[in-house]
Amino acid sequence: MGVNINTNELVTILTLTPPRQNIMLVGRHGIGKSRIITDFFERRGKKVVSLFLGQMSDPGDLIGLPALDSNLTKTDFRPPYWFPLDGKPIVLFLDELNRARPEILQCVMDLTLNRSLAGKQLPPGSQIVSAVNEGDEYQLTDLDPALVSRFNVYYFSPSCAEWLLWAAANGIDPRIVSFIERNSDCLDGDTGLDAGLDKTADRRSWERVSEITKTEAAIDRTLEKLIAGIVGVKAALRFTNFLKENSGVSSAMVLNSFEECKIGLEELSVHELSDLNEGFFRVIELEENQDAVKNYTANLEKYIRWLNDTERGEALAHWTTVYEGNVYPKTKVAVLSYSPYIFQTVIDYVKNIKL
Repeated sequence: MGVNINTNELVTILTLTPPRQNIMLVGRHGIGKSRIITDFFERRGKKVVSLFLGQMSDPGDLIGLPALDSNLTKTDFRPPYWFPLDGKPIVLFLDELNRARPEILQCVMDLTLNRSLAGKQLPPGSQIVSAVNEGDEYQLTDLDPALVSRFNVYYFSPSCAEWLLWAAANGIDPRIVSFIERNSDCLDGDTGLDAGLDKTADRRSWERVSEITKTEAAIDRTLEKLIAGIVGVKAALRFTNFLKENSGVSSAMVLNSFEECKIGLEELSVHELSDLNEGFFRVIELEENQDAVKNYTANLEKYIRWLNDTERGEALAHWTTVYEGNVYPKTKVAVLSYSPYIFQTVIDYVKNIKL
């Protein structure tokens, strides 16, 4: 079994790992490996060079082409287009490592061990991160154990909650966020369709859907077909059916005015209340204005009191479980700062579990 990590754990690992150590991330396509790596290092002022090894047909694409030196006495390798000539360290992101040809992988061996390609050294402080796909649906190359041994290997499994938080912060269509909240199996591809050319949904595909739908108030038949071409027929059908069946109370509405939403809340099932719970955390986590956070927390307290008073224990248990996780630290601070009642409710719940 490999070491499974989520997004928060990956950020910590990237922070703590010295540049001389290589990192390999294993996971299916479309889960955000390259985006997270690029964003992490660029925020720290480091240049990220991404090489898609599965697209390279010749070692020259990686190490450069041979040419005679200025004295015409020996053959040297001209630096490839990506090689840093300014002496500044880079982060070299080797994507699709296990789709590379064997002759490309031989070049990577020297690169990962000595930070060298055809006699040229990467600048001191440079770091190498690779990503490999896993799964029977890919055409992959078996990696030499000697090469794998040169990497710290982690199986990257970002949680649905982390993606939902990212989606809400990055302008993804709220209807897609709500749909994935209740249909998490549609986030990472397994919608029950056969392999081959049948499309399945992944995180990248839902982002592409959002680019189109967030400016469209209604999803008509043509738009349904457009969505199906992006995420697949089954996921698209579930998404459009979800939109037809769900147009009621939202998490943001409750946090802005619990009293106005109270009647609507009474009609929701435990499952629907649990979906709202996740939304509460995202709204508070992303809010920068402390006056707004204080107002949200006040309405959240009314909601928690209502769950207690109406004996909706399952929904309250779910909310407390989410609170106990590590995805929403700012929401925890808001509760500690503005609602002793909610904090005491959490303590009592945990205490009862231990009893």
